[in-house]
Parts: sequence; C-alpha cells; structure tokens
Amino acid sequence: MRDAPVLAPESLGPTITAGEILVEIMSTSVGNGFLEPMPLVGPFPSGAPAIFVDQVARLGGAAGIISAVGDDDFGRLNIERLKRDGADVSAIEVLPDAPTGSAFVRYRADGERDFVFNIARSASGQIRMTDAARALISRAGHVHVMGSAFAIPGIGRILSEAVASVKARGGTVSFDPNVRKELVAGQGEAKKRFDEILSVADLLLPSGEELSVAAGVDEEEAAVQALLSRGLSEIVLKRGALGSSFFSRNDRGDCLAFRVDELDPTGAGDCFGATYVTCRRQGRSPVESLRYANAAGARTVTRQGPMEGVSTFAELDRFVEENRLEA
Repeated sequence: MRDAPVLAPESLGPTITAGEILVEIMSTSVGNGFLEPMPLVGPFPSGAPAIFVDQVARLGGAAGIISAVGDDDFGRLNIERLKRDGADVSAIEVLPDAPTGSAFVRYRADGERDFVFNIARSASGQIRMTDAARALISRAGHVHVMGSAFAIPGIGRILSEAVASVKARGGTVSFDPNVRKELVAGQGEAKKRFDEILSVADLLLPSGEELSVAAGVDEEEAAVQALLSRGLSEIVLKRGALGSSFFSRNDRGDCLAFRVDELDPTGAGDCFGATYVTCRRQGRSPVESLRYANAAGARTVTRQGPMEGVSTFAELDRFVEENRLEA
C-alpha cells in the first residue's frame, strides 16, 4: 500500500517553475580560469530551472517553465530541446534585444570549477509576468521554487503569484533552497523571499548547510524537527556521495548513493529534485522516490552537459540494475 502523497497528484495540473535558461560552454582542459585561449565544447542547454523541468518531462510528467531567451541560436537550442523532451515552452518569452544567458565552465585540478556567467544582463535577467505565464500558472498543480532564481529581478513576485494561485486550488509547493548562508543573512530581499517561500512549502529539498540555514539551527535532527513543526510535510536532504534521506513527522528513510565515475556534476541536484517531486506526485512512497532520485542524480554525473543525463523511468530502472549502491 502506498503512503498518502504529500504533493498534489498529477491530475491537478503540471509541475511548473520560473527562472533562468542559458547555455553552458565547457573547457576541455583542466586549469584555472579563462585567461588564455583553450578548446571548448558546447553549447549545452542549461539553467537549473530548465534542467528541472526537462527531467520532469522526460519522466512523463507534465511540466512548464516561465523564462526568457534571446532571439538567437542559443535560445532556439534551449526551446527545441525542452519541446523535444515534452516540456511546455509556451511561457518562455523570446526577447529580440537581449542575448540568451550563458555560462562558461572550466574544471580546476582539485575538481572545483571556475565560471564566467552572463545572466543578469541576458534575457534571463528580464523575465517578467506575461499573459502566457499567467495561463501556465492557471492550469498548474504544483510549483517548484529554486533559490538560485531569487537573484533575478522580479522573479520573486512571479513565484509568489504562482504559489498563491496554485495553493488556492489545492496545489502544492516544493522548495530547493540552492543558496549560500551569506545570501539569506540579515533582513534583505533575498531573506524575505526565502522565508516567504519556506512558510508555504510542502516539501523542502536542501543540501549541505541549506538545512541549517532554513531552520536557523545547526544540528541536523534539531533542524529537521524545527522545520517540520513549522508546517512542512516532508524534508529530503541531499547528501551527495553519501546518498539522501527523507523526514516526515512520523517517519524517516535513508538511501545510499550509487557508485559511479563522475564526469560532470552540473545538473545532478536538479535531476534529483525533479525525479523525487515527480515520483511523489505519482503517489510513490518516499523510499521508492528516493531510490529513483538517487539514480537520476548519479546517472546525470556520468554524462557531459547539464541536460545530457536526464532520464526516463526505463533508463533509471536499467541504471539501478547495472549499478550497485555504496556499501
């Protein structure tokens, strides 16, 4: 018998989000920064909200995104990829006077990465509420909020309107904080938006210090209990190479990570979250959902390019059969 779902069923409407769409261009050499000519590979479709929506769509879930791209090849590349994988692209505005966002990425010898971003001055920095965006919101059943999107001017208001509309119809909200402690310190706009979304979220998907940032408590068990007491139905903690855990008021479950050779970690957390949300909206148990989410994140890192490792359920089933969990 399946557990009662904490997220609105897929029959209520699609999973939607709002935020940046960009291309990623990667250096094929290892080193520090971009201070000399070097070979590059790409462009790859990217942007955390876009990766999330693409993964939901690949799993057969209805999904759409509110965003903006330039009237250029990078924008067309992203729209065609999302459309091909089954995502709703009706609320992606094409702006003639702004370029599509971009990110240049180079790995260092220690495994860390250097980035050169163009988001704030790109089309993604000009995302606004449009008639198409309101139409998408009006038929949505679930809103997924990504903390990284708060850096975009005006995105907080779009997300607030989407959350209010969907909640009024019995829909639900998931929140992937995806922020550093410094971003939400104090009483600034980012802190206000963070607390606003946290107060209405049904599912929280933190990793690392994001759990303590959200709770205002450092110790894990105390942080979990503090957040659940504020109204969250479920917390899923992403532990990277150590797997993941879910917490509810009456239960806890843990899932080990899959052992894989990492090629590119970009998008792993987005694919994890998209898979967990989709599974829970389908009524799958937290344990089954965790296993699929861990598999989605692990499979993603074995491919180069943020969206190149998105998976169908059939692909995840094969991956689970062929790869063992860490002992």
